[in-house]
Amino acid sequence: MKFGINTLLYAGTFQDEHVQSLFGRFAKMGFEGVEIALEKKGDLDYKKTLKAFKDNSLKCAAICGMFGENRDIRGPNKDYVEGGLSYIRDCMEACSELECNLFDGPVYSAVGRASMVPEDERKVQWDTVVENLTKVCQWAEKLGVYVAIEPLNRFETDFINICKDAIRMVADVGSKMLKIHLDTFHMSIEEKSSAMAILDAGELIYMFHASENDRGAAGTGQVQWKPIADTLRRIKYDRWVVVESFTPENKVIARAASIWRQTEESEFILAEKSLKFLKGLFG
Repeated sequence: MKFGINTLLYAGTFQDEHVQSLFGRFAKMGFEGVEIALEKKGDLDYKKTLKAFKDNSLKCAAICGMFGENRDIRGPNKDYVEGGLSYIRDCMEACSELECNLFDGPVYSAVGRASMVPEDERKVQWDTVVENLTKVCQWAEKLGVYVAIEPLNRFETDFINICKDAIRMVADVGSKMLKIHLDTFHMSIEEKSSAMAILDAGELIYMFHASENDRGAAGTGQVQWKPIADTLRRIKYDRWVVVESFTPENKVIARAASIWRQTEESEFILAEKSLKFLKGLFG
């Protein structure tokens, strides 16, 4: 497996200055790749960023989507749907520029949109997402960029909470370009068994996030890591395992993810602890 770090541990808006200050440090810590959370087109000079990847012997593991209220492809607000589709296209083009073949995250909806809705309205939303992801997958095929949808916990979305929801969405869209992104934090809240969720998704898993139940360093909390690792080996998963954790220093993400306290002395110590644990777990 390959080990990466998600930039949300360090910055809500990841820009050229962060590339210059952090890529060398990521490489020195022992990471092989970086998953960039792209807030908007124009935040990065892609040519310079690609050069920085290569200069530090790193790869772009994925572009991770950041979906706010005005980026929501499940409707009914047409402006938000267009905003979501435009942003997804931008992110996929960034992938292509950075020699990366994966765009991932909760592609289907704005994060934080969660409420009880009637079943008929839910079906309309589902069908809308299927239609829009079908468009996205047509772009994906042309660009050679896979799209992996991430189930989120109930406090962050009411739409796709468990792996079986994601599997159903992949089946309904019916494109070879649509895959699944699993995260140990969200699974620890929603799944009856994280290991069974991994088995259910199998070869559809194209991204795997490692984070504790408190969003702290992997291996320091209640996530059941051994059965997770055993099951990833069983399905012969050999793609990215990315550390995605947060600290209160990143104010925008801290508020969105309800991170009110420190779990480690710094974001660097959190990353180093996580990587050491994961390498031991999978070594």
